[in-house]
Amino acid sequence: MPKQKSHSGAKKRVKKTGSGKVAVKRNSRNHLLLQKSKRQKSLSRTLVTEKGDTKKLKSLLPYL
Repeated sequence: MPKQKSHSGAKKRVKKTGSGKVAVKRNSRNHLLLQKSKRQKSLSRTLVTEKGDTKKLKSLLPYL
């Protein structure tokens, strides 16, 4: 049986936490940070995905 391929775009954006949950980084937090408010910049933490999204991401990344 051949190996499954992981989605290369999802590989770059998704990480697995220590407890086994799936976390993604939020968007618009990389550049042009001078004019963004402190609140916007504080929202740059990673986000643990919802149950339905986790199921989709597991299918994109079978070896996660």
